Amino acid sequence: MTRTEVMRLRKYLNDKFDNNSFELKSGNQKDDSMELHFEGEFLGVIYRDEEDGEVSYALNIAILEEDLPYASDASLI
Repeated sequence: MTRTEVMRLRKYLNDKFDNNSFELKSGNQKDDSMELHFEGEFLGVIYRDEEDGEVSYALNIAILEEDLPYASDASLI
């Protein structure tokens, strides 16, 4: 991804979620993807896709079961 694309994606995410905590970083990924971090913590990967001259971005977030609150947590109700 180009620097401009990264800056535009970061601004979009920060505006959409009304904060300034999203960051995009290049990782060991291909040129068509960036790592998404929220408040310094890895959140997922954004992939760039271009087909028939149209560009789109797909966000893939992995949530570990161990990171979820316990099912017995009363605050879930």
